Amino acid sequence: MQAHEVAFFKLIEGEKQFQVPLYQRTYSWRQPEWKRLWADMLEQAEILADGEDRTPHFIGSVVLAPGTMSAGDIQRWLVVDGQQRLTTLMLACCALRDRLQDIDPREAERIRKQYLVNEWCSGLDHYRLLPTQADRDSFAACVENSPAAGGDDGIGAAYRFFRQALIDYAPEGEPQALKRLETVLRGRLSVVEITAEHGDNVYRIFESLNNTGVKLSQTDLLRNYVFMLLPTIGERVYSKIWLPMQDELGPANLELLAWLDLVIRGDYRAKQSEVYRAQRKRLGDVVHQGGEEALEGEIAELYRRGRLLMRVVEPAREPDPDLRAVLGRFQEWGGQITYPIALHLLDLLDHGKARTEQVVRALSYVESFLVRRMLAGIPTNNLNRILNSAPKELETDRPVDEAVHRYLSGERRYWPSDEQVRTAVRTRPFYWSGRPNQRFFVLKRLEQSHGAAEPVDFAAAELTIEHVMPQTITQDWLDLLAPEVTDEDGPAALHAEIVHTLGNLTLTAENSRLSNRPFDRKQEIFDASTLRMNREIADAPSWGRAHILDRADALAERCVALWPAPLPGGSDLEDERRTWVQLRRVLAELPAGRWTTFGDLASVIGAHAAGVGTYLTSRPNLENTHRVLTSEGTVSPSFRWPDGRAESARDVLEREGVAFAPNGSADPSQRLHAGALAGLIGMETPEEDGADPRRRFEEQLSAHGDETAERVTRVLEHWRTRGGNLHFSADTPLTNCMPWLENRDTDGWIWPLVFYPRAAKVEVVFQHLAKRAPFDDVARREELRARLNAIDGVDLPADRLAGRPGFSLAALGGDGEKRLVEALDWFMDQVGTARPQAGGPPTRNAELADEFHSAMLLLYSRMRAEAVYGASAFLGTVTEHGAVDAAKRLLSEPEVSAGFAALRDRGRLDLSVEAHVAEPRFAPLFTDAERDRAHHRLTAAGYPL
Repeated sequence: MQAHEVAFFKLIEGEKQFQVPLYQRTYSWRQPEWKRLWADMLEQAEILADGEDRTPHFIGSVVLAPGTMSAGDIQRWLVVDGQQRLTTLMLACCALRDRLQDIDPREAERIRKQYLVNEWCSGLDHYRLLPTQADRDSFAACVENSPAAGGDDGIGAAYRFFRQALIDYAPEGEPQALKRLETVLRGRLSVVEITAEHGDNVYRIFESLNNTGVKLSQTDLLRNYVFMLLPTIGERVYSKIWLPMQDELGPANLELLAWLDLVIRGDYRAKQSEVYRAQRKRLGDVVHQGGEEALEGEIAELYRRGRLLMRVVEPAREPDPDLRAVLGRFQEWGGQITYPIALHLLDLLDHGKARTEQVVRALSYVESFLVRRMLAGIPTNNLNRILNSAPKELETDRPVDEAVHRYLSGERRYWPSDEQVRTAVRTRPFYWSGRPNQRFFVLKRLEQSHGAAEPVDFAAAELTIEHVMPQTITQDWLDLLAPEVTDEDGPAALHAEIVHTLGNLTLTAENSRLSNRPFDRKQEIFDASTLRMNREIADAPSWGRAHILDRADALAERCVALWPAPLPGGSDLEDERRTWVQLRRVLAELPAGRWTTFGDLASVIGAHAAGVGTYLTSRPNLENTHRVLTSEGTVSPSFRWPDGRAESARDVLEREGVAFAPNGSADPSQRLHAGALAGLIGMETPEEDGADPRRRFEEQLSAHGDETAERVTRVLEHWRTRGGNLHFSADTPLTNCMPWLENRDTDGWIWPLVFYPRAAKVEVVFQHLAKRAPFDDVARREELRARLNAIDGVDLPADRLAGRPGFSLAALGGDGEKRLVEALDWFMDQVGTARPQAGGPPTRNAELADEFHSAMLLLYSRMRAEAVYGASAFLGTVTEHGAVDAAKRLLSEPEVSAGFAALRDRGRLDLSVEAHVAEPRFAPLFTDAERDRAHHRLTAAGYPL
């Protein structure tokens, strides 16, 4: 194998193709990895803009092996390792090309030809990167900029992330800024290219890279280097300084200290992942200039700073009560974002350059800066730089509290004023701001500001955030809102506008009792609360928009009193401009095949639906505006294409995968509601995204009354007792339950319906059934339609046998429940995998299943002992799902597993799951299709049966 460092563009240039082997997983990077890469790109762009001379940024390694090649063909390489970063960089190139398309078409075309495609090749050879089969269509859509680009899978999400990031970086499409980023992609990001030779075992290389050993930490490397520089006094320094420091701080805090030491010294761009490289250079210079004694002094200084760090990390160690209190609040806020400035201020205090009360006041300004930005919905993407730069940029000729106040009030720091806080508290969805602990922190501080004689013991109380007006709206609450409606959207839109604002939120230990009950019942519970804020809610005469806004105003006054304001005239925060920047971010993230409404967008950005409509109409060139529909799911009459094209927005949406009813309304299951939109741009939607999907399903179902909930529950329980499975999902725009079966004819899964509790709807998935036996026969789908249409209130059109028509849960009244159960029984009989009605013989040999389970556990032990293969993932799947289901899941995958490949390379396929499935004694546990697949995999690998 050969290895050398090379720029990304040098790696990919020329007529070549990088193929991701089928044994590798599909694309799996998500927001944390994209954000890290984007931050690295922005930093390199800043270095270019500042004219600094720095080495390119190293982003990792790519391991390649020669692929198949014929005379005159393109050069092919198998990507043994590094496919995630390679795919992500290609998607960033796609996004940059598309951002440049209307600004500089020639540059956009150059990027396409130099980075993305082999111009003179056709078919799959046209693409410079060829992902695994599961990712190819989505990746090709991004490369070709087709209507399907930016779907809701991982590839599409990454493409949309970089499209949005580029809009944030250059909102007006500044060509020089975008070209600077292209320069970063071309030459400022480097990888180590490791190239295998012909004949090298690429499977074993892949396994050894991803399945062995524990890497040395940054501080392991640093310690080794330090004591290499101390040949004569190293033993004394280690025993007297390094070892006590290492024992007191622990490995994680020691690495944190090494990073913070660099930041406090002025290197605000230092990365915790690159501590060793930076400290090695610094300490090497120390020894060169002052010898071993100078390095000993540096280690002693590091230890002194480490003791200060432990007071930041564990505030209980801080002896001063006021300073301990503010450090404790930072700990509650969470994260390491305040560590650099907090440690710097303690450093100044320790050196006698500041007084305790000044440091307390300075840290209180930092707290205010963080909280006010969160209240105003200011993105956090520049926070690290602002706070990491503080030690270097604070004025040294002023008291430290004044210096911090002036620094944070400066231009482009975005510390909201009192008036901006008041506006944000009234309009912004606080429940989606910051992280859960930060939202709790704000409400806790607001409660404490009452100064109660008997304050709440927050450490002992099990409090959670409660919506006074519930998230799941009931008819009682809609009736309460109706008199306050001032536009055509109705009370539901008004509810969406105010439900997540701070004025509608409180803390309680009675969340389950409160739920979505009427306000008069909630008042009784709030009246008994020990929290002052809850007793105030209990005293309110009613709870509609006016009362929520009144409470918002009162809370805003507490906020501006608790958290001090910036100095006047410094901040250049522009509320309105930032609101529309956020709107453009959401629009850029809308995936193909989905749609949303003006009201949903308004809820996320803290605006009004009419204002959003006016803004979109006045700016027709914004991305994805055709995916924004009315609250009824119809195309807005005011929609116009900026280029005057003739085709309708509906035509484009249907081409992207959105289904429409004959009346022109889009499929509600494909709608992205406000919570899903917030998640697209990184806003947290706590209970929407974090709650158990089944519990969410049941909660939303209960909003339609006990009778409806009980009918649906009985139908689903009947399905389950007959051998069906239930899948509760919170990953789609609407919570749902999908009853499904194993389909022996297709070696896959099949489901007839989807229940949507919030919409009170049952969707019949003819579109799905048309692709699966036996319902690929149109006569069987027609039979199912007829059986469902026998239910009063159900009228599925004959022309929707390839669509997804639906009916209301209200149809389950009367004998509707009974008829639906009969239709589902018929469906199960057609598929042929259901259990017989109660009283019939069991269909699976339980004792044989237990025997197979024992065999799989023994197999795991033998893999480790005889094949030296640690199959921990296999063991986890067997433990979680049972051995039979684990084997079925493995066999349902389109390609062999990494474990199968590893055993094949070791010549031990007798230890594979497939070999055990193929044994005649276990035949009753598996379908013919599953056994055939196991046989095929084994014979294809040369294993004799």
